[in-house]
Amino acid sequence: MPGAETVLLSLFGPLDLVTLHIRSSIVNRIAGSVARVMCALGVAALVTTTVFDRRAGAADAATIWRPALRTTWQWQLTGSPIDTSLNVQMYDVDLFDTDPIVISTLHSQGRKAICYMSAGTWEDWRPDANQFPASVKGQGNGWAGEKWLDIRNLDVLGPIMEARMDLCKAKGFDGVEPDNVDGYANTTGFPLSNVDQMKFNTFLANAAHARGLSVGLKNDLDQVKALEPLFDWALNEECFRYNECPQLTPFVQAGKAVFHVEYNREPAAFCPTTTALGFSSMKKKLNLDAYRVACDPSLAPALAAPKGLRIVR
Repeated sequence: MPGAETVLLSLFGPLDLVTLHIRSSIVNRIAGSVARVMCALGVAALVTTTVFDRRAGAADAATIWRPALRTTWQWQLTGSPIDTSLNVQMYDVDLFDTDPIVISTLHSQGRKAICYMSAGTWEDWRPDANQFPASVKGQGNGWAGEKWLDIRNLDVLGPIMEARMDLCKAKGFDGVEPDNVDGYANTTGFPLSNVDQMKFNTFLANAAHARGLSVGLKNDLDQVKALEPLFDWALNEECFRYNECPQLTPFVQAGKAVFHVEYNREPAAFCPTTTALGFSSMKKKLNLDAYRVACDPSLAPALAAPKGLRIVR
């Protein structure tokens, strides 16, 4: 069965669902009705296939980094300086806080660098925080200084997110990790639908690719099947704890890396399962400092650690 946007295409003719903001109240009511019918039938909304953003000229898809299964990585968003000594293939670090020198250092070591940015929440400490009007700020998301954003308002949010990706590219990053891209499944203060989230996440993927940046889908497990074709890898928090890891298999089946962390489970409990699935898993502290315990069965004997563990502090 087609998704809500596909049904709209049949009714109104060809539309660019990423760059065109649908303002007609009639169209919005129809889309909402279609989405509700599909949900009642237990059918997930589908994202129509789109090409990369044409506005700035699409980047050569062959140059975009697409990590394979079991790509090794480090995720450090706090703590200074960034520990660049780890023998891993990818570092995921903060967009605003990371100096370009760190990225150059990682590149000189043969590493890839990913910039972290929150796409779905407003953070009051960011240098561009004053660009978000009150109308797009919703309820808090449980973290100090953060509020959910009204992702339906791409007129406001689109240019801000594009400017962040421009900064990401200018600093030399290879890709982007947009966070908080599942607002529709949370209490945001806005009536966000799954279709709203699909449109926003599709916009993010296309905007990243237009700049030659690799892009990962963060959490948003209920939309993995529809969004996997648009994203280059996935990043998940605590799928083992919540018995959700099988929902990431579309990325595994496509040969795309699944970067995974657990905060409150011991590696001996989750490593055998997630390693068998092909994930790049590790235990992290919730503050995401340099501490990591990475699942890596091949290194276990040399480190005299329990099978499947590599301990790095």
